[in-house]
Amino acid sequence: LAKAEPAPPKPLAKAEPAPPKPLAKAGAPVQITISGIAFAEVKQPLTVGDTGEWINKDVVAHTATAKNKDWRVVIPENSRATLVLKKPGTVDYYCEYHPNMTGRIVVRDKK
Repeated sequence: LAKAEPAPPKPLAKAEPAPPKPLAKAGAPVQITISGIAFAEVKQPLTVGDTGEWINKDVVAHTATAKNKDWRVVIPENSRATLVLKKPGTVDYYCEYHPNMTGRIVVRDKK
């Protein structure tokens, strides 16, 4: 009796690189983490109408207050707070309780 020959291996499919992941899902809030008495850097620009969501992982309360006084968000300890961004521009902000805490967001106009 002759032994059956094993089937030749199937060629491997060529792997395609995964498409880049968006920084935030469309319509999802842009999350800004607060930890260690510091705001995380926001690397991507936001668009007018986007929601910023500050997530406070510290055991003390913070604010995110625009230096131009356009807006102020109070974020209790171990909590989160949101703000719909209504004006384009580069906005520097800080914590009123901890003035050395600073951040910056860039808000683009809708196209």
